[in-house]
Amino acid sequence: MLEDKDRAQFSAMIDGTEEDYQKISAAFGDFSKTLPDRVLAHLQMLKGDFGGFAVDRFEHSLQTATRAHKDGRDEEYVVCALLHDIGDLLGTFNHAELGAAILKPFISEQNYFMLQNHGVFQGYYFFHHIGLDRDARDAFRDSEHFEIPLSSVIFMTSRALIQNMNPIRLNFSSRWCAALWHVRATRFI
Repeated sequence: MLEDKDRAQFSAMIDGTEEDYQKISAAFGDFSKTLPDRVLAHLQMLKGDFGGFAVDRFEHSLQTATRAHKDGRDEEYVVCALLHDIGDLLGTFNHAELGAAILKPFISEQNYFMLQNHGVFQGYYFFHHIGLDRDARDAFRDSEHFEIPLSSVIFMTSRALIQNMNPIRLNFSSRWCAALWHVRATRFI
């Protein structure tokens, strides 16, 4: 907990001094270091949330990352696979966009596109069963990244298919991943 002397004292941002903003910047630096813990705690909240499927969202996330890893995908992609449904609890109607926004500072443009749009791409397999357009993904056909989620959707649509898969332990060690996850990610998968 910051003491008063370590916090800015202004009541309107326009009144802030350089010293105030240095304090804010220092606090942000400390707070940002705990992002991995907060994201992984939120991932844990997916346990027990089946949403009508055969396995819960947490297990599905682990399975998706495991399948991506076994398929030889790079570390960034595997982390995207792990967290692709992280927005399910808070963004019920736009979970894909929420998960993509969380990871945007750390991932490539093509992986961001995949995360942001995976809900529409996977809709091809079920939208027609619930009165929606299964070809909604065609709106993205002109994107240079269109083929990425199209080829990746198999990893993200397997929730009901793999009930007894044993997720493997992954080692996230790349520069961008280390900055985000430190060494904490390995305790979950």
